[in-house]
Amino acid sequence: MTSYVGALDQGTTSNRFIIFDHKGQIISVDQKEHKQIFPRPGWVEHNPSEIWQNTQDVIRGALAKANITGSELAAIGITNQRETTVIWDKNTGLPFTSAIVWQCTRTDKICKKLMQDHGQNRFRDKTGLPIATYFSGPKIKWILDNVPHARAAADKGEALFGTMETWIIWWLTGGPNKGSHITDVTNASRTLLMDLNSLQWDEQILKIMEIPPQILPRIVPSSDTRTWGVTSKEGPLNAEIPVCGALGDQQAAMVGQTCFNMGEAKNTYGTGCFLLLNTGSTPTSSRQGLLTTIGYQINDQPPVYCLEGSIAVTGALVQWLRDNLRLISSVPEIESLATTVEDNGGAYFVPAFSGLFAPYWHSDARGVIAGLTRYVNKGHIARAVLEATAYQTRDIMEAMNKDSGVKLTKLKVDGGMVANELLMQFQSDILDVPVIRPKITETTALGAAYAAGLAVGFWSDLEDLRRNWTEDKTWHPAMSPDVREKYYLEWKKAVDRTFNWIE
Repeated sequence: MTSYVGALDQGTTSNRFIIFDHKGQIISVDQKEHKQIFPRPGWVEHNPSEIWQNTQDVIRGALAKANITGSELAAIGITNQRETTVIWDKNTGLPFTSAIVWQCTRTDKICKKLMQDHGQNRFRDKTGLPIATYFSGPKIKWILDNVPHARAAADKGEALFGTMETWIIWWLTGGPNKGSHITDVTNASRTLLMDLNSLQWDEQILKIMEIPPQILPRIVPSSDTRTWGVTSKEGPLNAEIPVCGALGDQQAAMVGQTCFNMGEAKNTYGTGCFLLLNTGSTPTSSRQGLLTTIGYQINDQPPVYCLEGSIAVTGALVQWLRDNLRLISSVPEIESLATTVEDNGGAYFVPAFSGLFAPYWHSDARGVIAGLTRYVNKGHIARAVLEATAYQTRDIMEAMNKDSGVKLTKLKVDGGMVANELLMQFQSDILDVPVIRPKITETTALGAAYAAGLAVGFWSDLEDLRRNWTEDKTWHPAMSPDVREKYYLEWKKAVDRTFNWIE
């Protein structure tokens, strides 16, 4: 009896396996963090082998907690930190080097060279993306150019590239023993290598970046009735379960939030912050520094496109306050510390630790705290940390309104930070729109489960998924227009101070 669907959420800081029932309710969850590796300033790495081991552990852990067997799952879906890049030996499964994480800035010189004489938007018409350290293509080139034996193996057809869902699916479906080497359209659209219209790897861009096409995975829909493979009976599920759903984490959250209609938007508050707006079945070009990307594709139906605003540091800033400055001992403490003051005391924190993403795209920016006086205390700093997330979201919303011509009327929110009610109220205040939190906030994993479940008929259609979505709480704006615009003007002045810090 297949009563459940399993979803692996391969995130930036941890792996989670969540088991959902037909109503989208969580049956069990198991989680395990992996090490964050910082070999140099601006460099961020993960150990892919540790992540695969943790994947197996959390699958077994969630099954044990639910007291069910793997055979009771109808399908498996994967959602993942996007852009993070790994290249491995297809015969042994051993990575040539650590995975280069999406936040890593080591490809800055490669990106500058690609932009030389052509500008940052050299590939935007084809890929929907600016040239930036964020994306996978330059990371692949860096590994091939700098890691011993990697390029030779790639040229001989013995190396494989993948973002993290590709790596996990390859192992789940057999690994060196004929594992399926695929990537879904949403993750492929984040590499700077895929043509948004043809949904194929672009030969011209591959030649420019000197990336051999034979290392690339096959591009497939996000929800695919043509199962990519089944899990091994010897693996963590002890059963042959179809693997047939995959979405990059932010697109998965959009599916989990059931933003299936053009004009619907969601914002996910995690390590970074990501606002996606459904723009329908044709790509919308951005002139405001946003990304044009794919939201999802079901089987051979036309893909649904999105505009996306990506913010590098939001929840990670709270962790920094805890781990580096030790102003708090746990993440939830920031809300109580911030409530000890009425406002930010004039202090603004722009967390450009590894540059600024949308809508600015300044890899030369670095973080600043502006507006300090002797009046400012740690409560004001805590408040400025939280407000930074809301201001950066306002930056994205302003750009989206200009690009799409559609004024946002409400915002669905999810992710770990939505438990912070002070932040959610301030977000509503600074955007001047209602902010809506669903009852099930694990929308990223839920979206991956939906993709897999749709493929095997566990859920019949999108209406089936919409019926599962229920509201938990809505925050309404309560700030005067004058105060709102004063605060936002001061924020923009603080952002200006971060530019061109790195020569």
